[in-house]
Amino acid sequence: MSNVAGKTSNGYTYEGDHHPGSSGRVNWTATYRLKGEFAGIRHGLVHDMLGISTDGVDSAVKSDIESVWTDAA
Repeated sequence: MSNVAGKTSNGYTYEGDHHPGSSGRVNWTATYRLKGEFAGIRHGLVHDMLGISTDGVDSAVKSDIESVWTDAA
């Protein structure tokens, strides 16, 4: 399992983790905060990660964490 943290384009900070699933999938979970106050939790799955470097997986997970929070319908 690996930890990730960052800030979304709309100002929310997040902390999360990800771990490899099966068949090149990576599962992630993130907790979002705004000004230190809890704002929500999301989880997701990134596909096609077989053979991708650790930095590449981290980048893909962070991108998915961003899009799930900011592109929510």
